[in-house]
Amino acid sequence: MPVRRGRWTAAAAAQARVVARMRERGYSLEDLKTAGREGRLAFGFTEDLFSEPEERLSVEAVAAETGMEPELVERILVILGTPADRRREVSHEDAEALRHCARVLAAGFPLVAFLQLVRVYAQSMRRIADAEVRLFHLYVHEPLIRDAVPELEMAEEMGDLAANILPLAAPLTEYLHRRYLRFFVEQDVVGHMESDSIADTAEIELGHVHVSLCFIDLTGFTRYTEEQGDIEALDVVENFVVSVEETLPREATIVKTIGDEVMVVSPDPCSLTEWAVAFLSRFEQRPQPRVGIHYGDAVYRDGDYFGSQVNLAHRIVNRALAGEVLVTDAVAEAAGGSGRLELEGIGRVNLKGFPAPTELYVVRAA
Repeated sequence: MPVRRGRWTAAAAAQARVVARMRERGYSLEDLKTAGREGRLAFGFTEDLFSEPEERLSVEAVAAETGMEPELVERILVILGTPADRRREVSHEDAEALRHCARVLAAGFPLVAFLQLVRVYAQSMRRIADAEVRLFHLYVHEPLIRDAVPELEMAEEMGDLAANILPLAAPLTEYLHRRYLRFFVEQDVVGHMESDSIADTAEIELGHVHVSLCFIDLTGFTRYTEEQGDIEALDVVENFVVSVEETLPREATIVKTIGDEVMVVSPDPCSLTEWAVAFLSRFEQRPQPRVGIHYGDAVYRDGDYFGSQVNLAHRIVNRALAGEVLVTDAVAEAAGGSGRLELEGIGRVNLKGFPAPTELYVVRAA
């Protein structure tokens, strides 16, 4: 019932607010009635869990309080996801986040690095929040719609479930952050210990890293998708990515996945190459993976790697055959002492976009 003891229920009040906003966007009452009966608006009612005070502060007031320039405040807000054409006002939550930013900068953290860090935070959390909403919609909301659960009952059920799930997000996120922070601090210390000399680090340009760059993809995946269908192909990709995650050396990291392609980096080209050879032996049926690895300098920015050396590694994987690990001479030199590997030079190969041929090697298990 929308009214209990003479007062609207929380779900009914939320429904009225959602309807009002949809009306402002130009939807007709008939459209909204139909959507309401079908339960398509019910998920919007849970936004009451995230309500914030109406009072807002000006960008100039926040800038004066934090000591940051108004232009910097606006730049941070854009990175955090506030469109540039919004009015120059912020919520109290925005202001508190900006105060944290000011404290970090006042402590001496370089602005160029700080803005990249904020961008990585924002992109990562945006992806997390998007996944939370989409998965909730696909596996909670849609089944309730199919079961024809009444609208307000559906809204209350989803609101209760969201209220129970939401408190898990902060402690789990904090736990994962601390866990991976410890891991990457350890990796950084190990990397400094294993570098040949201080001069090696000093010679690398600021913002660059010397790293093994690895691309792995599935050969003939487009044709496989056409033959087997999207669902079957998606299952293959998921199993492929999970296999990469489960078997990677401890020091290696997945940077990103794009469709059937995975980008991995590692400070150790030898262990990464040994892993790649062993990994490909797991796949006997099509579509089979292939691997390209290069060892060189890359620009590190916003949690990703850029530059000509990254492009080179990507060109190499495109040249590899199914079930083949193809590496540059820099990787071959680093992995040459491994008793587990056998390297066969295939000569200097022309790669698209690179004026000089590149010396390449096929790597197999010894």
